[in-house]
Amino acid sequence: RRGKLQRESDFMASVDSSWISWGVGVFILKPLKWTLSSVLGDSKIPEEEEVLIYVELLQEKAEEVYRLYHNSALSSHPVVALSELRSLCAGLCPDERTFYLLLLQLQKEKRVTILEQNGEKIVKFARGLHAKVSPMNDVDIGVYQLMQSEQLLSQKVESLSQEAEKCKEDARSACRAGKKQLALRCLKSKRRTERRIEELHSKLDAVQGILDRIYASQTDQMVFNAYQAGVGALKLSMKDVTVERAENLVDQIQELCDTQDEVAQTLAGVGINGLEMDTEELEKELDSLLQDSSKESMDLPPVPQKVLSPPISDAELEAELEKLSVSAG
Repeated sequence: RRGKLQRESDFMASVDSSWISWGVGVFILKPLKWTLSSVLGDSKIPEEEEVLIYVELLQEKAEEVYRLYHNSALSSHPVVALSELRSLCAGLCPDERTFYLLLLQLQKEKRVTILEQNGEKIVKFARGLHAKVSPMNDVDIGVYQLMQSEQLLSQKVESLSQEAEKCKEDARSACRAGKKQLALRCLKSKRRTERRIEELHSKLDAVQGILDRIYASQTDQMVFNAYQAGVGALKLSMKDVTVERAENLVDQIQELCDTQDEVAQTLAGVGINGLEMDTEELEKELDSLLQDSSKESMDLPPVPQKVLSPPISDAELEAELEKLSVSAG
């Protein structure tokens, strides 16, 4: 009655259908069989079984997923594999149905979009907590492929490093057993593996360099867009402002200030209620005040007649110190 629950079919209809075209809708639209016989009895079971969604809870959980992604290492690029995102959200989403419903809610809020590329589903997130996602383009797909290549190369390097270490241990074991030829073959395999690792490292550095340049270009694009927006706003704010108008305005302000000063001086010279005083009388009163203050300064207290004791010599101080040290001993 309060409208906090929504049918799953109605919720699906409120989301852009193009997002569901890659197949997640088949999973969600498959009816979830549930029964209320244990609570309501057989006579009160609804004829059409349907799933109800608590909308507010769905929105809260979708926000948690969005923040979880932005606080993770996956947020280095807005495009991420759906499988990786599913693993990241395993603690928030107990099953795939909940996970897909949360993605639908984020899609409804225009904060994610999903595309199927070569049989793999990838998700693009909006850049920022309150931004809207842009459509997935060729640059996003290319960067994602580069990221996948970087990940595969890193895994291959790690595997070959373990293989090289194993060859080294096998060579050491063969030497201890006195099998010199076997040890040499193990060392040769180790050298070949190390050369392959160096080649993969060079390829990995190239891929990482390309990704760094792409990230830098994206940052430059963001700064450029910010500058462009700032220039447009500045032009709009300075639309009616010219140097001539500014100079005219300053002259007007100066004239008004001069007029205000003249008015203030005029008002300051006006006597009110006959309270004007002669300047000569004020000077005479000031002189009398000064004479009185000079007389008060001459009335000093008498000089004390007590004779001060003569200063103590160093010899007397040393003798007293010696007495103290002897008494202390």
